[in-house]
Amino acid sequence: MDHYTKLENMYLAAPTSGEYDPDIDISEGRADVTIPVQEKHFHAANAVHGSVYFKALDDAAFFAANSLVEDVFVLTTNFNIHLTRPVSEGSIHAEGEVVNDHPRQLIADAVAYDDDGNQIARGTGTFAKSSTQLGPEVGYE
Repeated sequence: MDHYTKLENMYLAAPTSGEYDPDIDISEGRADVTIPVQEKHFHAANAVHGSVYFKALDDAAFFAANSLVEDVFVLTTNFNIHLTRPVSEGSIHAEGEVVNDHPRQLIADAVAYDDDGNQIARGTGTFAKSSTQLGPEVGYE
């Protein structure tokens, strides 16, 4: 099994993924995450809470970065987010792409869209290599 498929399996097996029912597709320096809109994630004004936007964006950027690192788990060290439009139905689609691949830190941008292709949020994250090896113990299989 290739690195991207193992990362996808790791993502889907993570305990937090069960809460969001996401899907993911990873390729070199890129990751696309889709999270269905669910009422349990709404704030009081009946739209998706910003934490779900963050999850979609961070996950897309994170896995774009980890797609370029085949030995260890990367860690989000910083993430900036801009929420631009509310969403209350359909899905959130986040596209992440590495924009700087440096040995000490990777930088990835992510943009989230609704089902109509409207941009609803964007973010940029920095990621660093951890000491946690990629292996079955973290779901990398």
